[in-house]
Amino acid sequence: MTTAAPDLQRLKHGPILPTLLRLAVPNVMAMAMTVAVGVAETAYVGRLGTVPLAALALVFPFVMLIGMLSAGAMGGGVSSAISRALGAGQAERARALAVHAVAIGAGAGVVHALLMLALGPVFYGWLGGRGPVLDEALRYATIAFTGAPLMWLANTLASVLRGGGQMRVASVAIIVTAVAQIALGALFAFGAGPLPAYGIAGVAGGQVAASALGVALLWRGAASPAARLPLRFGGVRWQGALCRDILKVGGVACISPLQSVLAVLICTGLVAHLGVAPLAGYSIGQRLEFMLIPIAFGIGVASVPMVGLAIGAGDVARARRVAWTAGGLSALNLALLGGGVALVPDAWATLFTRDEGVLAHARDYLRVVGPAFPFFGLGLTLYFASQGSGRVLGPVLAGTVRLALVAGAGWWLVAHEAPPAGYFAMVAAGMVVYGLSTAAAVKLTRWGR
Repeated sequence: MTTAAPDLQRLKHGPILPTLLRLAVPNVMAMAMTVAVGVAETAYVGRLGTVPLAALALVFPFVMLIGMLSAGAMGGGVSSAISRALGAGQAERARALAVHAVAIGAGAGVVHALLMLALGPVFYGWLGGRGPVLDEALRYATIAFTGAPLMWLANTLASVLRGGGQMRVASVAIIVTAVAQIALGALFAFGAGPLPAYGIAGVAGGQVAASALGVALLWRGAASPAARLPLRFGGVRWQGALCRDILKVGGVACISPLQSVLAVLICTGLVAHLGVAPLAGYSIGQRLEFMLIPIAFGIGVASVPMVGLAIGAGDVARARRVAWTAGGLSALNLALLGGGVALVPDAWATLFTRDEGVLAHARDYLRVVGPAFPFFGLGLTLYFASQGSGRVLGPVLAGTVRLALVAGAGWWLVAHEAPPAGYFAMVAAGMVVYGLSTAAAVKLTRWGR
């Protein structure tokens, strides 16, 4: 299929908001299913007992990081490079970029697996893993990270499809994979008939098996003759320039997820020293924060090919309109959500506890942090839009500003023995600073050649 396909022309020249919504909806649905996977797996492990649940808490942030790096960061670099080539009418370059992207994704997955298998026990020990908890963490992590190359490859293939504007194909494969992971995780964890129960290792096994299914589905979609960029390795010569085109965005963007995870770990550690009730209340609010990511991610990833196509075609003005429209749409959605929980915090908090001591802190958190949600959505969506432009350093530095604020304000709050509300205000301030800093970076950064 040529770059002149009617649907590609709509991405390049069609009305921005309707086109953006058409691309974003399947992405948001796919991301919602990945959240459902996390909820289901936590429920499975919770049935296995307290020790496996504590073990999962040690490993889960590092498993999340695989997706954040491969789909959100490096994946954005892949989609950006391909869409910019398509926008410039360079279909052969776009096909070659897709091949190079698959090689980079597979290689990064192998490196990621080796690093975590070698250093994971050290990290879990730093987080307090000892004795039976550490043993269970290692049972889960050994299998989960052995499958890291499959997760990287699946997310890279999805990014190749997204780069060509084929959001629906990628999203359907991700949804099917998520359903399979939920089913297989339960089957392997608890057993059925002649199949024995493997416990927490079975949950990880379900994840790896589902990732293999996802690779098969996405590879089929990417290699199909009906695909916009049919994936073919024959005749493609390895070119360092194509790798640099992907890595100049994806490599720099990888800093952002690392900063985000570190900020979350710092906030959690600071609140933890206040006691069980404040930590539990903070945890309830933080669960809602994780629900914000699918909305901002879905809209942001949808903007990447639209921005990239416009940049490739030399239409910088349209690229900026797409970015600001996407950021505004994300901010509006999260403003409605944040405003709702700030006004009626019990609508969310009472889903998890009836303990009045915990609820008091959860209410405080939601009332203070809820109004800052739109700034978080604005910043995260503009971060993705910037990937489409090929200029992502500014938004990454905005994440650095947020991390520095959390670390500095956290130190000050501890030194002055501040109450929990002070820490919640710090979280809100970090979101506001992140959103405004990212917007300023996009405004001031020159896009185009």
